[in-house]
Amino acid sequence: MASEESDSARRIPATAAAMVDLLNSRPHGPGFPDTLQTPETASAVLRPFGQPAAEAPSPQRIAKIRGLRTTLMDIASAPDSAGAAPGWAQLAERASAVTLRQDFSEPGAVRLRQVGGDPVVGGITLAVAELVSDGTWPRLRICANELCGHVFYDTTRSRTQRWHSYEVCGNKSNVAAYRARQKTRPGS
Repeated sequence: MASEESDSARRIPATAAAMVDLLNSRPHGPGFPDTLQTPETASAVLRPFGQPAAEAPSPQRIAKIRGLRTTLMDIASAPDSAGAAPGWAQLAERASAVTLRQDFSEPGAVRLRQVGGDPVVGGITLAVAELVSDGTWPRLRICANELCGHVFYDTTRSRTQRWHSYEVCGNKSNVAAYRARQKTRPGS
């Protein structure tokens, strides 16, 4: 089983893994505090998005990132693209202070690079753009266990993974559903 998990972890793109960590930095489920609460833990979460290792993020930057994280969670938890539309509009508004420019330095390729605005907000914006453009954004899912809320990257081919961990949330959900069905059966 440990081999399966490590194989699964290897298939998660680095950008997606960083986004999962950012989204899971919010308080959710028992034992998951807001890791953007302290500069030390926030720095570790924000490093993949451009937070310098040698400095702690400012309270203003943390406040911006918390708002951005809330917007990204609204998008990720939307039931469909129509439900996500307001979140995408809010994301565009939150990222409006970031200036990006196209870079055509490689033949046949275009890359966005940041030329203005908060570098961490820009790093998150570029990460979201990458995940959307390569089609992996929909693989960011929220655990179907309502008491959990953990974000995970769906590595299944069919894109139907429901729980962040079958052992933790999936099994509990299936046992609860089975017991509920047994209670409603005639003669129980």
